Amino acid sequence: MARLIDDCLASGSSAMTLDDAVALIAVRFPICAGIETVALQDADGRILAQDVIAGINLPPFDNSAVDGYAVRHADLAPEGETVLPVRGRIAAGATEAGIAAACAVRIFTGAPMPAGADTVFMQEDVVVDGAQVVLPSGLKRGANRRVAGEDVACGARVLADGHRLTPQDVALAAAVGHHRLDLRRRLRVAVFSTGDEVAEPGAALRPGAIHDSNRVMLVALLRRFGTEVHDLGILRDDAAQLGSRLAECAPSYDLILTSGGVSVGEEDHVRPAIEAVGRLVFWRLRIKPGRPVAMGVIGDTAFVGLPGNPVAAYVTLMFLVRPLIARLAGATVRPPLAIPVRAGFTHAKRAGRREFLRVVLHRTPDGALEAHKCSTHGAAGLASLAASDALAILAEDVTALQAGDIVDVIFHDRLG
Repeated sequence: MARLIDDCLASGSSAMTLDDAVALIAVRFPICAGIETVALQDADGRILAQDVIAGINLPPFDNSAVDGYAVRHADLAPEGETVLPVRGRIAAGATEAGIAAACAVRIFTGAPMPAGADTVFMQEDVVVDGAQVVLPSGLKRGANRRVAGEDVACGARVLADGHRLTPQDVALAAAVGHHRLDLRRRLRVAVFSTGDEVAEPGAALRPGAIHDSNRVMLVALLRRFGTEVHDLGILRDDAAQLGSRLAECAPSYDLILTSGGVSVGEEDHVRPAIEAVGRLVFWRLRIKPGRPVAMGVIGDTAFVGLPGNPVAAYVTLMFLVRPLIARLAGATVRPPLAIPVRAGFTHAKRAGRREFLRVVLHRTPDGALEAHKCSTHGAAGLASLAASDALAILAEDVTALQAGDIVDVIFHDRLG
Protein backbone atom coordinates (compact mmCIF):
# COMPACT_ATOMS: atom_id res chain seq x y z
CA MET A 1 0.00 0.00 0.00
CA ALA A 2 1.31 3.42 -0.88
CA ARG A 3 2.11 5.58 2.13
CA LEU A 4 -0.13 8.65 2.38
CA ILE A 5 1.62 12.00 2.65
CA ASP A 6 1.02 13.18 6.21
CA ASP A 7 2.17 16.75 5.53
CA CYS A 8 -0.80 18.67 4.14
CA LEU A 9 1.57 21.21 2.53
CA ALA A 10 3.99 18.76 0.92
CA SER A 11 4.57 19.03 -2.81
CA GLY A 12 7.27 18.28 -5.33
CA SER A 13 8.84 21.76 -5.40
CA SER A 14 11.71 22.58 -3.10
CA ALA A 15 11.34 25.00 -0.19
CA MET A 16 13.87 27.54 1.04
CA THR A 17 15.34 27.67 4.53
CA LEU A 18 14.44 30.70 6.63
CA ASP A 19 18.10 31.75 6.89
CA ASP A 20 18.50 31.63 3.10
CA ALA A 21 15.30 33.64 2.63
CA VAL A 22 16.46 36.35 5.03
CA ALA A 23 19.87 36.45 3.31
CA LEU A 24 18.13 36.77 -0.06
CA ILE A 25 16.24 39.83 1.15
CA ALA A 26 19.48 41.82 1.40
CA VAL A 27 20.34 40.89 -2.19
CA ARG A 28 16.97 41.36 -3.88
CA PHE A 29 15.44 44.33 -2.03
CA PRO A 30 17.07 47.79 -1.90
CA ILE A 31 16.52 50.41 0.79
CA CYS A 32 13.50 52.41 -0.35
CA ALA A 33 12.82 54.79 2.55
CA GLY A 34 13.89 58.37 1.90
CA ILE A 35 15.44 60.73 4.45
CA GLU A 36 13.82 63.48 6.47
CA THR A 37 15.00 65.71 9.34
CA VAL A 38 12.97 65.21 12.51
CA ALA A 39 12.93 66.89 15.93
CA LEU A 40 14.20 64.76 18.80
CA GLN A 41 10.77 64.73 20.43
CA ASP A 42 9.44 62.82 17.42
CA ALA A 43 12.43 60.52 16.84
CA ASP A 44 11.65 57.60 19.16
CA GLY A 45 11.22 54.36 17.23
CA ARG A 46 12.55 55.83 13.99
CA ILE A 47 15.56 54.64 11.96
CA LEU A 48 18.72 56.76 11.78
CA ALA A 49 19.81 57.74 8.27
CA GLN A 50 23.31 58.77 9.34
CA ASP A 51 25.66 58.39 12.28
CA VAL A 52 25.15 60.64 15.31
CA ILE A 53 28.44 62.30 16.31
CA ALA A 54 29.03 63.90 19.69
CA GLY A 55 29.51 67.65 19.34
CA ILE A 56 30.76 68.01 22.91
CA ASN A 57 32.32 65.95 25.66
CA LEU A 58 29.95 64.17 28.00
CA PRO A 59 30.18 65.33 30.69
CA PRO A 60 31.32 68.66 29.25
CA PHE A 61 33.53 69.46 32.26
CA ASP A 62 34.98 67.80 35.34
CA ASN A 63 32.24 67.70 37.96
CA SER A 64 31.29 66.20 41.28
CA ALA A 65 29.40 62.92 41.38
CA VAL A 66 28.11 63.57 44.93
CA ASP A 67 27.21 66.23 47.43
CA GLY A 68 30.27 66.75 49.59
CA TYR A 69 33.64 68.48 49.83
CA ALA A 70 36.21 68.91 47.06
CA VAL A 71 39.89 68.80 47.99
CA ARG A 72 43.36 68.42 46.56
CA HIS A 73 44.42 64.87 47.35
CA ALA A 74 47.98 66.08 47.97
CA ASP A 75 46.68 68.06 50.99
CA LEU A 76 45.47 64.92 52.78
CA ALA A 77 47.49 63.44 55.65
CA PRO A 78 49.04 60.10 54.68
CA GLU A 79 47.77 58.60 57.96
CA GLY A 80 44.73 59.43 60.08
CA GLU A 81 42.20 62.22 59.70
CA THR A 82 42.73 65.51 57.90
CA VAL A 83 41.18 68.77 59.10
CA LEU A 84 40.79 71.49 56.47
CA PRO A 85 39.07 74.89 56.51
CA VAL A 86 36.10 75.23 54.17
CA ARG A 87 36.64 78.05 51.70
CA GLY A 88 33.92 78.46 49.06
CA ARG A 89 30.74 76.82 47.88
CA ILE A 90 29.94 75.56 44.34
CA ALA A 91 26.43 74.46 43.25
CA ALA A 92 25.37 72.88 39.95
CA GLY A 93 25.31 75.52 37.24
CA ALA A 94 27.86 77.75 38.98
CA THR A 95 30.93 79.13 37.23
CA GLU A 96 34.06 77.11 37.89
CA ALA A 97 36.21 78.47 40.73
CA GLY A 98 39.63 77.58 42.09
CA ILE A 99 40.70 76.01 45.36
CA ALA A 100 43.32 77.33 47.74
CA ALA A 101 46.08 75.08 49.07
CA ALA A 102 45.18 73.09 52.18
CA CYS A 103 41.47 74.02 51.92
CA ALA A 104 38.18 72.25 51.11
CA VAL A 105 35.32 73.58 48.99
CA ARG A 106 31.67 72.71 49.65
CA ILE A 107 30.35 71.18 46.39
CA PHE A 108 27.12 69.66 45.10
CA THR A 109 26.29 66.92 42.58
CA GLY A 110 26.92 68.07 39.02
CA ALA A 111 28.80 71.20 40.04
CA PRO A 112 32.09 71.91 38.22
CA MET A 113 35.19 70.83 40.07
CA PRO A 114 37.21 73.81 41.33
CA ALA A 115 40.49 74.22 39.45
CA GLY A 116 43.19 72.26 41.25
CA ALA A 117 40.78 69.93 43.12
CA ASP A 118 40.83 66.24 42.15
CA THR A 119 38.89 64.37 44.87
CA VAL A 120 35.48 64.69 46.54
CA PHE A 121 34.45 63.36 49.96
CA MET A 122 30.79 62.44 50.34
CA GLN A 123 29.07 64.59 52.94
CA GLU A 124 27.93 61.43 54.76
CA ASP A 125 31.58 60.46 55.40
CA VAL A 126 32.84 63.70 56.97
CA VAL A 127 32.31 65.67 60.18
CA VAL A 128 31.67 69.41 59.88
CA ASP A 129 33.10 71.42 62.77
CA GLY A 130 32.16 75.05 62.34
CA ALA A 131 34.10 76.48 59.42
CA GLN A 132 36.22 73.39 58.95
CA VAL A 133 35.68 69.78 57.92
CA VAL A 134 37.18 66.59 59.34
CA LEU A 135 38.04 64.11 56.54
CA PRO A 136 38.62 60.38 57.13
CA SER A 137 41.66 58.59 55.72
CA GLY A 138 41.75 56.07 52.92
CA LEU A 139 39.98 57.86 50.04
CA LYS A 140 41.73 57.36 46.69
CA ARG A 141 42.78 60.21 44.43
CA GLY A 142 40.00 61.06 41.96
CA ALA A 143 37.19 59.55 44.03
CA ASN A 144 33.71 60.90 43.25
CA ARG A 145 35.00 63.08 40.41
CA ARG A 146 33.53 62.74 36.90
CA VAL A 147 36.10 63.65 34.28
CA ALA A 148 35.14 65.59 31.15
CA GLY A 149 34.48 63.17 28.29
CA GLU A 150 34.60 60.01 30.43
CA ASP A 151 31.14 58.96 29.18
CA VAL A 152 31.48 60.22 25.59
CA ALA A 153 34.40 62.03 23.96
CA CYS A 154 33.73 64.93 21.59
CA GLY A 155 33.79 63.63 18.00
CA ALA A 156 32.87 60.06 18.94
CA ARG A 157 30.10 58.18 17.11
CA VAL A 158 27.38 57.60 19.67
CA LEU A 159 24.66 56.12 17.43
CA ALA A 160 25.08 54.33 14.11
CA ASP A 161 23.31 54.74 10.80
CA GLY A 162 20.53 52.16 10.60
CA HIS A 163 19.88 52.05 14.34
CA ARG A 164 16.28 52.09 15.52
CA LEU A 165 16.06 54.77 18.19
CA THR A 166 14.90 54.16 21.75
CA PRO A 167 14.05 56.82 24.38
CA GLN A 168 17.54 56.26 25.83
CA ASP A 169 19.10 56.98 22.43
CA VAL A 170 17.11 60.18 22.04
CA ALA A 171 18.32 61.32 25.47
CA LEU A 172 21.92 60.56 24.50
CA ALA A 173 21.61 62.54 21.27
CA ALA A 174 20.26 65.50 23.23
CA ALA A 175 23.06 65.27 25.79
CA VAL A 176 25.78 65.50 23.11
CA GLY A 177 24.27 68.57 21.50
CA HIS A 178 21.67 67.49 18.92
CA HIS A 179 18.09 68.72 18.68
CA ARG A 180 17.21 67.28 15.24
CA LEU A 181 18.25 64.08 13.47
CA ASP A 182 18.25 62.77 9.90
CA LEU A 183 15.92 59.75 9.88
CA ARG A 184 14.47 57.35 7.35
CA ARG A 185 10.92 58.02 6.28
CA ARG A 186 8.41 55.60 7.74
CA LEU A 187 7.62 52.73 5.38
CA ARG A 188 4.17 52.79 3.82
CA VAL A 189 2.67 49.31 4.19
CA ALA A 190 -0.66 48.15 2.74
CA VAL A 191 -2.44 45.18 4.36
CA PHE A 192 -5.12 43.01 2.74
CA SER A 193 -6.84 39.84 3.80
CA THR A 194 -7.99 37.40 1.14
CA GLY A 195 -10.80 34.84 0.97
CA ASP A 196 -14.51 34.51 0.32
CA GLU A 197 -14.95 33.11 3.83
CA VAL A 198 -13.48 36.17 5.59
CA ALA A 199 -15.81 38.72 7.19
CA GLU A 200 -15.10 42.00 8.96
CA PRO A 201 -14.80 41.75 12.77
CA GLY A 202 -18.17 42.39 14.36
CA ALA A 203 -20.15 41.54 11.25
CA ALA A 204 -22.87 38.92 11.33
CA LEU A 205 -21.39 35.62 10.14
CA ARG A 206 -23.10 33.70 7.38
CA PRO A 207 -22.60 29.90 7.36
CA GLY A 208 -19.00 29.01 6.56
CA ALA A 209 -17.63 32.50 7.30
CA ILE A 210 -15.03 33.59 9.88
CA HIS A 211 -14.10 36.95 11.34
CA ASP A 212 -10.92 38.50 9.98
CA SER A 213 -8.47 38.27 12.88
CA ASN A 214 -5.30 38.23 10.78
CA ARG A 215 -5.63 41.74 9.41
CA VAL A 216 -6.23 43.19 12.87
CA MET A 217 -3.15 41.39 14.23
CA LEU A 218 -0.93 42.35 11.30
CA VAL A 219 -1.89 46.02 11.44
CA ALA A 220 -1.18 46.14 15.18
CA LEU A 221 2.21 44.46 14.81
CA LEU A 222 3.23 46.60 11.85
CA ARG A 223 2.50 49.73 13.87
CA ARG A 224 4.83 48.40 16.56
CA PHE A 225 7.49 48.05 13.89
CA GLY A 226 7.21 51.80 13.26
CA THR A 227 5.59 51.63 9.83
CA GLU A 228 2.79 53.74 8.40
CA VAL A 229 0.07 51.11 7.99
CA HIS A 230 -2.87 51.28 5.59
CA ASP A 231 -5.70 48.78 6.09
CA LEU A 232 -7.14 48.07 2.64
CA GLY A 233 -9.74 45.50 3.64
CA ILE A 234 -10.58 42.11 2.15
CA LEU A 235 -9.89 40.79 -1.34
CA ARG A 236 -12.16 38.03 -2.58
CA ASP A 237 -11.11 34.74 -4.20
CA ASP A 238 -10.86 35.91 -7.78
CA ALA A 239 -7.35 35.75 -9.28
CA ALA A 240 -7.96 38.41 -11.93
CA GLN A 241 -9.54 40.92 -9.55
CA LEU A 242 -6.91 40.19 -6.92
CA GLY A 243 -4.06 40.83 -9.36
CA SER A 244 -5.70 43.95 -10.70
CA ARG A 245 -6.20 45.41 -7.21
CA LEU A 246 -2.62 44.66 -6.17
CA ALA A 247 -1.21 46.21 -9.35
CA GLU A 248 -3.43 49.26 -8.88
CA CYS A 249 -2.29 50.03 -5.34
CA ALA A 250 1.38 48.98 -5.62
CA PRO A 251 2.76 52.39 -6.74
CA SER A 252 1.47 54.02 -3.56
CA TYR A 253 3.24 51.71 -1.08
CA ASP A 254 6.67 50.35 -0.19
CA LEU A 255 5.32 46.96 0.85
CA ILE A 256 2.07 45.05 0.37
CA LEU A 257 1.07 42.23 2.73
CA THR A 258 -1.74 39.77 2.22
CA SER A 259 -2.79 36.80 4.32
CA GLY A 260 -4.40 33.64 2.99
CA GLY A 261 -4.57 32.06 -0.44
CA VAL A 262 -0.88 31.15 -0.85
CA SER A 263 -1.03 27.37 -0.59
CA VAL A 264 -1.60 24.84 -3.40
CA GLY A 265 -5.39 24.53 -3.51
CA GLU A 266 -7.62 25.43 -6.41
CA GLU A 267 -8.95 28.41 -4.45
CA ASP A 268 -5.48 29.73 -3.54
CA HIS A 269 -5.11 32.63 -5.96
CA VAL A 270 -2.38 34.85 -4.53
CA ARG A 271 0.60 33.13 -6.13
CA PRO A 272 -0.78 33.12 -9.70
CA ALA A 273 -1.95 36.71 -9.24
CA ILE A 274 1.56 37.84 -8.33
CA GLU A 275 3.08 35.90 -11.18
CA ALA A 276 0.64 37.67 -13.52
CA VAL A 277 1.28 41.26 -12.36
CA GLY A 278 4.77 41.03 -10.85
CA ARG A 279 7.66 38.67 -10.14
CA LEU A 280 7.90 35.92 -7.57
CA VAL A 281 11.17 35.84 -5.60
CA PHE A 282 10.39 32.62 -3.72
CA TRP A 283 7.50 30.54 -2.50
CA ARG A 284 7.47 28.16 0.47
CA LEU A 285 9.77 28.05 3.47
CA ARG A 286 11.13 25.07 5.38
CA ILE A 287 9.44 26.12 8.61
CA LYS A 288 6.42 25.06 10.66
CA PRO A 289 4.05 26.78 10.94
CA GLY A 290 4.32 29.08 7.96
CA ARG A 291 5.49 26.95 5.07
CA PRO A 292 3.28 28.50 2.36
CA VAL A 293 4.52 32.08 1.97
CA ALA A 294 5.09 34.04 -1.23
CA MET A 295 7.60 36.85 -1.58
CA GLY A 296 7.92 38.95 -4.70
CA VAL A 297 7.72 42.39 -6.25
CA ILE A 298 4.99 44.28 -8.07
CA GLY A 299 6.70 47.02 -10.06
CA ASP A 300 9.05 48.56 -7.48
CA THR A 301 6.95 47.47 -4.50
CA ALA A 302 7.83 44.52 -2.29
CA PHE A 303 5.11 41.94 -1.75
CA VAL A 304 4.64 39.16 0.81
CA GLY A 305 1.71 36.76 0.82
CA LEU A 306 1.40 35.30 4.31
CA PRO A 307 -0.43 32.09 5.23
CA GLY A 308 -4.05 32.28 6.27
CA ASN A 309 -3.69 30.35 9.52
CA PRO A 310 -3.20 32.94 12.28
CA VAL A 311 -0.17 31.38 13.99
CA ALA A 312 1.55 30.82 10.65
CA ALA A 313 0.84 34.45 9.71
CA TYR A 314 2.33 35.58 13.02
CA VAL A 315 5.48 33.47 12.67
CA THR A 316 6.18 34.50 9.09
CA LEU A 317 5.56 38.16 9.89
CA MET A 318 8.00 38.06 12.79
CA PHE A 319 10.78 36.04 11.22
CA LEU A 320 10.51 36.94 7.52
CA VAL A 321 8.62 40.21 7.10
CA ARG A 322 10.33 41.88 10.06
CA PRO A 323 13.80 41.53 8.45
CA LEU A 324 12.32 42.66 5.12
CA ILE A 325 10.90 45.81 6.73
CA ALA A 326 14.26 46.49 8.35
CA ARG A 327 15.98 46.15 4.98
CA LEU A 328 13.52 48.41 3.15
CA ALA A 329 13.77 51.01 5.93
CA GLY A 330 17.58 51.00 6.00
CA ALA A 331 17.66 49.54 9.50
CA THR A 332 20.30 47.23 10.89
CA VAL A 333 18.87 43.71 11.00
CA ARG A 334 19.36 42.14 14.41
CA PRO A 335 18.01 38.66 15.14
CA PRO A 336 15.75 38.63 18.20
CA LEU A 337 17.47 37.52 21.40
CA ALA A 338 16.94 33.82 22.13
CA ILE A 339 17.06 32.70 25.77
CA PRO A 340 18.08 29.11 26.63
CA VAL A 341 15.61 27.49 29.07
CA ARG A 342 14.79 23.98 30.21
CA ALA A 343 12.12 22.09 28.27
CA GLY A 344 9.26 20.71 30.34
CA PHE A 345 7.89 18.65 27.46
CA THR A 346 8.84 16.16 24.76
CA HIS A 347 8.46 16.80 21.06
CA ALA A 348 9.32 14.95 17.86
CA LYS A 349 9.80 16.73 14.56
CA ARG A 350 10.90 16.17 10.99
CA ALA A 351 14.52 16.92 10.10
CA GLY A 352 15.21 19.71 7.64
CA ARG A 353 12.71 22.31 8.81
CA ARG A 354 12.65 24.81 11.66
CA GLU A 355 9.72 24.63 14.06
CA PHE A 356 8.24 27.33 16.27
CA LEU A 357 6.29 26.06 19.28
CA ARG A 358 4.08 28.18 21.50
CA VAL A 359 5.18 27.84 25.11
CA VAL A 360 4.42 29.21 28.54
CA LEU A 361 7.24 29.73 31.03
CA HIS A 362 7.24 28.66 34.68
CA ARG A 363 9.80 29.11 37.46
CA THR A 364 10.65 25.71 38.96
CA PRO A 365 11.51 25.14 42.66
CA ASP A 366 15.22 25.08 41.79
CA GLY A 367 14.91 28.59 40.30
CA ALA A 368 15.20 27.58 36.63
CA LEU A 369 12.90 28.77 33.87
CA GLU A 370 11.03 25.89 32.29
CA ALA A 371 9.07 25.98 29.03
CA HIS A 372 5.81 24.05 28.62
CA LYS A 373 4.19 23.53 25.24
CA CYS A 374 0.68 24.89 24.82
CA SER A 375 -1.93 22.13 24.61
CA THR A 376 -3.20 23.42 21.25
CA HIS A 377 -0.40 23.66 18.73
CA GLY A 378 -2.01 23.65 15.29
CA ALA A 379 -1.39 26.60 12.97
CA ALA A 380 -4.94 27.88 13.52
CA GLY A 381 -4.66 27.96 17.33
CA LEU A 382 -5.06 31.68 17.94
CA ALA A 383 -6.08 31.26 21.62
CA SER A 384 -2.85 29.39 22.39
CA LEU A 385 -0.84 32.10 20.64
CA ALA A 386 -2.46 34.73 22.84
CA ALA A 387 -1.90 32.63 25.97
CA SER A 388 1.76 31.82 25.26
CA ASP A 389 4.73 33.74 26.64
CA ALA A 390 7.21 32.85 23.92
CA LEU A 391 8.09 30.73 20.93
CA ALA A 392 10.45 27.79 21.37
CA ILE A 393 12.75 27.39 18.36
CA LEU A 394 13.75 23.92 17.15
CA ALA A 395 16.48 24.05 14.52
CA GLU A 396 16.45 22.15 11.23
CA ASP A 397 18.81 19.41 12.48
CA VAL A 398 16.75 18.65 15.62
CA THR A 399 14.47 15.62 15.40
CA ALA A 400 13.50 15.17 19.03
CA LEU A 401 13.34 17.21 22.21
CA GLN A 402 13.21 15.52 25.59
CA ALA A 403 12.00 16.94 28.89
CA GLY A 404 15.02 18.43 30.62
CA ASP A 405 16.80 19.38 27.38
CA ILE A 406 17.76 23.00 26.83
CA VAL A 407 15.73 24.81 24.19
CA ASP A 408 15.98 28.39 22.89
CA VAL A 409 12.90 30.56 23.36
CA ILE A 410 12.13 34.05 22.12
CA PHE A 411 9.67 36.07 24.17
CA HIS A 412 6.91 37.73 22.17
CA ASP A 413 7.86 41.18 23.49
CA ARG A 414 11.37 40.74 22.04
CA LEU A 415 9.87 40.41 18.57
CA GLY A 416 8.07 43.76 18.43
